[in-house]
Amino acid sequence: MSAWLGFETRVALRFLREGRMQTLLIIVGVAAGVAVIAYISALISGLQSSTLTKTLGAQAHITLKSPDDVVTPARPVSAGTTALTETQPRAQRLRSVSNWEALLPLLERDAAIAAVSPMVAGGGLALRGEATQSISLLGVELERYDRIVGLRGKVVSGVARLAPGEAIIGRELASDLGVRAGDRLTVQTGTVSDAVRVTALVDLGVKELNRRTVLVPLRAAQNLLGLPGGATNIDLTVKDVWAAQAIADDLRRRLPYKVESWQESNAQLVSALNAQSISTALIRGVVLIVVVLGIASVLVVSVVQKRREIGILRAMGATRGQILRVFLVQGAVVGALGSVLGVALAVGMIWLFTHFVRGSDGLPLFNIGLPLSTALQVALIATVCGVLAAIAPARRAAAMDPAQAIRI
Repeated sequence: MSAWLGFETRVALRFLREGRMQTLLIIVGVAAGVAVIAYISALISGLQSSTLTKTLGAQAHITLKSPDDVVTPARPVSAGTTALTETQPRAQRLRSVSNWEALLPLLERDAAIAAVSPMVAGGGLALRGEATQSISLLGVELERYDRIVGLRGKVVSGVARLAPGEAIIGRELASDLGVRAGDRLTVQTGTVSDAVRVTALVDLGVKELNRRTVLVPLRAAQNLLGLPGGATNIDLTVKDVWAAQAIADDLRRRLPYKVESWQESNAQLVSALNAQSISTALIRGVVLIVVVLGIASVLVVSVVQKRREIGILRAMGATRGQILRVFLVQGAVVGALGSVLGVALAVGMIWLFTHFVRGSDGLPLFNIGLPLSTALQVALIATVCGVLAAIAPARRAAAMDPAQAIRI
């Protein structure tokens, strides 16, 4: 086997050297295609990762709540009858998740769930002097909640701490109220109010959240919102964010609660991410087709130019299979060399994007990189495409009649 492989390789490399300009142009063409595929893949992957990080950085992957209040008809409607009634939707009130304390260890034992955190959420007002701001009041257990959103990593001032009588607020809300870490403000819900000391300011990644978020201890929120011992939400973080919908569907079947995944609460974002993935796949497919056609066209020209040499090789005893493999080796060599050069170009393009494309704050828009697995996958696909592109020219060369080829 090594004997024929050595013969085919030597002849293929000689044919490529004799047509240096053609060989160089097609290798550059393959490199450009590989670079585009690798760069676009890395760019879209980085963009999607950045978008998910910003979107999910301040929310849970799955949220469990009590079922909505509904109006129960006074009398069931019989089959075949028409009920001339109108039911007004019931106003929803703060309700605690039933048996939430017993539910926590059950959820934590699930291997797919990374973290569980109870929460009491409601509306209120933040007061300081003459300044008043509408707020979203969140009562949490800091250690558990930090595992959900990484709160300590979002602190821009002060130290994240939630002892009784303390609060953490968004940076925009602090600016609107004119407070800093260590200052006091009043939180009011209905007729209940409580003075709290601000321990830290946080940046949750969204200005609207920073403008209305106030975090207090779970027990303090229960008292402020009139829900003693209760929890309005159970927030979950899963190990695989893309598996959140399947996990939510499973929990919905097993538990009598309202379960919502991040995909359901961010349906437009999921649609946009899917559209990006489809667009990337289309671009990769079109570029691969162009690469295949480019390699095939050059090898077809090579077959025409080398007809006499092919005829001589056949007359000297080369078999149809050997001639076939000569051109397959050419396709593989061109694909492999173009892949290596293309991956190097993609790395250079990524470096340029990372170092020269900046946002308004002077920082990179988002981080992108080319994983080794992606680089190897793209290179392998391009090499295989090179071999596939060589099949038609190789079959044409192998089918030549040596006597007619030599006469031409």
